[in-house]
Amino acid sequence: MKSVINKIKGRAIYAFLALMIIFFSIISPNFLTMKNLLNVAKQVSIFGIASVGMTYVILLGGIDLATGSIISFVNIVCAYFMVNMGMNIFLAIVLSLVISTFIGFLNGIIIAELRMPALIVTFAAQTIFAGYAYIICGGVPISRMPESFLVLGQGYVGPIPVPVIIMIVIFAIGTFILNKTYFGRYFYALGGNEEAALLSGIKVKVVKCLVYSLSGLFAGIAGLVMLARANTAQPNAGVGYEFDVITCVVLGGVSVNGGSGKMSNVIAGVLIIGVLSNGMVLMNVSSYMQMVIKGIILLLAVGADCIQQMNAQKTKAVA
Repeated sequence: MKSVINKIKGRAIYAFLALMIIFFSIISPNFLTMKNLLNVAKQVSIFGIASVGMTYVILLGGIDLATGSIISFVNIVCAYFMVNMGMNIFLAIVLSLVISTFIGFLNGIIIAELRMPALIVTFAAQTIFAGYAYIICGGVPISRMPESFLVLGQGYVGPIPVPVIIMIVIFAIGTFILNKTYFGRYFYALGGNEEAALLSGIKVKVVKCLVYSLSGLFAGIAGLVMLARANTAQPNAGVGYEFDVITCVVLGGVSVNGGSGKMSNVIAGVLIIGVLSNGMVLMNVSSYMQMVIKGIILLLAVGADCIQQMNAQKTKAVA
C-alpha cells in the first residue's frame, strides 16, 4: 500500500510541474524561450546542489538550518583565501569544502553524542557562522575573483551553463549514494526506526555524522557556485536559503518524519520552486508576496505528509 501511495505522489508532483509550466507559458510568452529556461536552470542550481545533503538529513528525521550560513561562510572564506591571501584557486576551493564539511561534522557529532535536538544545534551553527562570516570580512564584500574561478558560476559547455552541469553531477552522485550503497539503506532504516536500526547493528552515531558532513559538503559546493556566479562574496549571501532548500526537499515528497522519499522526486521539487519563482517574476509578483506563496506551499507540503502519516497509522491500527 505504501509503495502505491509513493508512486502516486511521484507522478502527481511531475503532473503539477507540467501544469505549472503550461500555466506560466500561457501567462507569459517569454517563459518557454530557451534563454529563460536556461536561466531557470541556473537559478535552481544552488538550491539543487544543497538539496541533496538536506534530503539525507530529512530522511533521518532531522533538519539542517545551518545550510544558508554555510553557503555565506564559504562565500567569504573562499574569496578571502583567493583575493586577500592570494591562494591558489584549487587549494582555496579544497580548503573551503573541507571547512564546510567539518562544520557539518561538528553538527552531526553534537547531535549524535549529546543527543541534542537537530533544530537547536543547526540553528546555533547558523548564528555562529553567520557571525564569523561578518568577522572575517569586516562586513565588507570581497570582489574581483580570479577569472578562472568564475567558470564555476558563469561558464558554459556548449549551450549548457556549468552550474547546471555541476547540479546534474551532484544529483547523480546523491542518487548513487542513496540507492546503490549500504549507507543509503542505513539512511532509510535510521529514519524509519532509529531504535530498530541500532538493534540491527547499524552504527547510528557514525551515520548521523556522515549525513550532516555530507550536508555541509553540498552546501559548501553550492556556496562556491554562488560566489562564482556573483563574482562578489557577501556575508549575507546565503541568508534564507535553508528555507528554500527545505521547501524543495519536502515538496519533493521526502517525509519530515524520516524514512521515506526519493531523490528523483526532490529534483521535481527543485524544478517546481525554480519555475514558480521565475514565473512570479515574469508576472511582476512582489518579492514579499513570493515569500508568502512559498511559505504556504511549504505548509501544504508538510501538512499533506502529516495527513498521510496519520492515515497510515490508522490503517496499521485497524489491521
